[in-house]
Amino acid sequence: MPDRRLVLLALLLAAAAAAFLLIGARGSWSFLLAFRGQRLLALALVGAAVGVATVMFQTVSGNRILTPAIMGFDALYLLIQSGLVMALGATAYVQIDPRAKFLAEAAVMMLAASTLFAALLGRGRSDLYRLLLVGIIFGTLFRSLTNLVQRLIDPNEFAIFQGAAFARFSNVDTGLLAAAALLVALGAGYGWAARHALDVATLGREAAVSLGVEHDRLSRRTLIAVALLVSATTALVGPVTFFGLLVASLAYVLFPEPRHGLLLPAAALIGATALVAGQTLFERLLGMASTLSVVVEFGGGFLFLFLLLWRRR
Repeated sequence: MPDRRLVLLALLLAAAAAAFLLIGARGSWSFLLAFRGQRLLALALVGAAVGVATVMFQTVSGNRILTPAIMGFDALYLLIQSGLVMALGATAYVQIDPRAKFLAEAAVMMLAASTLFAALLGRGRSDLYRLLLVGIIFGTLFRSLTNLVQRLIDPNEFAIFQGAAFARFSNVDTGLLAAAALLVALGAGYGWAARHALDVATLGREAAVSLGVEHDRLSRRTLIAVALLVSATTALVGPVTFFGLLVASLAYVLFPEPRHGLLLPAAALIGATALVAGQTLFERLLGMASTLSVVVEFGGGFLFLFLLLWRRR
């Protein structure tokens, strides 16, 4: 029998989806529902993927403050965008085929992550901490290079780059949904298949190994799945730094027991509901007075500081 908390989250998502589809609906219903339905699927896909990726990453890292953004995915994405604008020019940049661009960006981020994981995750948990440290260093390097490129490109081209520097929840390219959904399904599918091993991993590496779990292999495969999820969502909507922290924190509050059979679907439902409900609020009720990405990053950054300071006490 499904957990009542998951049923409640599913009902909240259904209510948010209905509000997104129906509020302010005018004109042809067949066109309107098809258009809004594609955007609804995109928002739900991104929210669910980010939530699942964050829970999995926090499990293998053993830290509920960290997010996959610490590995520098967002910084690498921005470097790719700025480099393309500088190399091709603004006109050629906006004419790039979206599907080819999406696949290329996801492939580059996956290749970078796989290379880093293979180099540093060869000898156990100590390498996991080195991996996090190297991720921070590379993130700083990528941001510095991006800032350098920003100063070299033409001001008009910089305006084009700025449009890609923030998450685009209100302007998702629905033509990329199929490719993104496939990548997300692969990453989330691995998380679900490994949910029992992830439960044991929450006990720590030594305890997990003593209970028969190959912790090192589990960490490598889980991080590859996380990279797959984050690469797909970042290439689809842009960098989302702190949203996963918000989603995972809410999932831990509602499901304090370390059971990934509950935590993973809960994080997926919470993430999807948050994005759909938030975008409905800003689009339908506030008239786009602000953007959801700004509010999400502000709230997530505030929560990060709160958790960091609270844990030091």
